[in-house]
Amino acid sequence: MSASRPRVCVLHTVAALPAVFAPLLSELAPGVDPYHVVDESLLADTVAHGLLPRTTARLAAYVTHAEAAGADAVLVTCSSVGPAAEQVRALTTVPVLRVDEPMADEAVRTGSRIGVLATLDSTLAPTADLVARRAAAAGTRITLDTTVCPGAYDARASGDQARHDALITAEARRLAADHDVLVLAQASMASALSGLPVAELGVPVLTSPRGGVAQLVDLYGESART
Repeated sequence: MSASRPRVCVLHTVAALPAVFAPLLSELAPGVDPYHVVDESLLADTVAHGLLPRTTARLAAYVTHAEAAGADAVLVTCSSVGPAAEQVRALTTVPVLRVDEPMADEAVRTGSRIGVLATLDSTLAPTADLVARRAAAAGTRITLDTTVCPGAYDARASGDQARHDALITAEARRLAADHDVLVLAQASMASALSGLPVAELGVPVLTSPRGGVAQLVDLYGESART
């Protein structure tokens, strides 16, 4: 870590996400010096073809560039390329943080019947696999159900954020009765949280941005807060 404020590269695959993470960084980790990198083609290629070796190599290149730019850590905010972020850790000396790991741990701590919601098929398998692995590491037996919220991705892509959020809310309400906790797999789904009150659903709904940023506090302690 550098002697000055810890510098953090926040790597996104959705153009709208810097606006989601910037206020969380200011709130939770005001002592770090973040800069944002956006490459939507990483997600587009993963949606079209699955997680390709070349996509992992490109992610590794971003991490290498971040290290050369003086970054002390890289926070990858895309769950679809989360497995690539884990692979890249062995290739660098700086921490590479997967945004959804704290969310997965919280889900395992919260209940044994876990529902994972996504708007993209490409995110379901990586997130479900992560939750399953974190449960195994904790010695916790779980049941896991996954669902893609029909039409939500297309709604956001067309600029209809309200419909995107409403479709996620409807799917969460459908699943709530049979699960202990619901997980919104993508950081871009966090905007729907305001329409998902725990008191109404009866179960907590977890999102990744806040916990993902809080990892910086775990890394840098009090220096991240001030």
